[in-house]
Amino acid sequence: MRTALYIIIAIMVVALMVPLFSPWDHAQIDWNNVNAAPGVNGHLLGTDDVGRDVLARLAVATMVTMLVAGVAAIVSLVVGVAWGMAAGWAGGRTDAVMMRIVDALFALPFMFVVIILMVVFGRSIILVFVGIGLVEWLTMARIIRGQVLTLKDRPFILAARAAGAPSSHILLRHILPNLAGIALAYLALTLPQLVMIESFLSFLGLGVQEPLTSLGILIKDGAEVMDIDPIALLLPGGIMVVLLMALTLIGEKLRDRFV
Repeated sequence: MRTALYIIIAIMVVALMVPLFSPWDHAQIDWNNVNAAPGVNGHLLGTDDVGRDVLARLAVATMVTMLVAGVAAIVSLVVGVAWGMAAGWAGGRTDAVMMRIVDALFALPFMFVVIILMVVFGRSIILVFVGIGLVEWLTMARIIRGQVLTLKDRPFILAARAAGAPSSHILLRHILPNLAGIALAYLALTLPQLVMIESFLSFLGLGVQEPLTSLGILIKDGAEVMDIDPIALLLPGGIMVVLLMALTLIGEKLRDRFV
C-alpha cells in the first residue's frame, strides 16, 4: 500500500509543480508551433494539434480529475453516512421508506440523472462535483445503515440509551467513531470509480469544460489523432491506468484492514 500511496503522491506533486515552472499555460496557444516535437520552443513534450503545451495540459488534467474525484468522494461520504445513520438508527417504517428511496435512485440510469442536471443547471465544474457525489452516495448509505443496525444493539449503546443520552450524542460520540474505519475503506474503494466516471463524462463532453481540461478530455483528443500521434493517447491513458491501479490497491488494503 505504501508504494501505491507514494506513486499517487509523486504524480500529484509533479502535476502541481509543472504549472509553476512551465513557461506555457495549459490553455495558451503557440501559433508558431502546432504539433511541435518535444523540446521545441520550451515545450518539453511538444504541442497538440492546436498548439497547446502537452505537459502543461497533462499536469492540469491530472489535478482536475483527482480534484473532481476527491470532492465527489467527500460529497458521497457525507451524504451516504448521514443518510445511512439516520435510516439505521430510526428503524421501522422510517428506515423502510428511506431505503426504498435509495433503491429507486439505484434504478435510475446514471447518465440520465447527469443529463437532467446539466440541462436544468447548466454545465459547470461545481455541478460535476455535486452531481457525481450525489449519485455515488447510495452504496455508502447501504453499508453504513447495515453497520448502524448492528451497532445499535451492542451493550455500550444500550447502556447509553438507558442512561438517557440523546440520540444525537449517541450517534456522534459512540456510533460514528465505530463507523470511521469502514467508511474510510469504502471511500477509498469509491475513488477509482469516481475517476472513471469523471473521465467518462468528460470524454462525452458532459464533464469538465474548456479551457479547463481533464484526463477524459485528453483521452478523447488523443483517440481522434491516435493513428498519427499515438503518444497523445498513451500519455493520459497511462497516467489514468497508474492512478486507478494505485487507488484500487489502497482501497483493497484498507478494506482488508477495517472490514
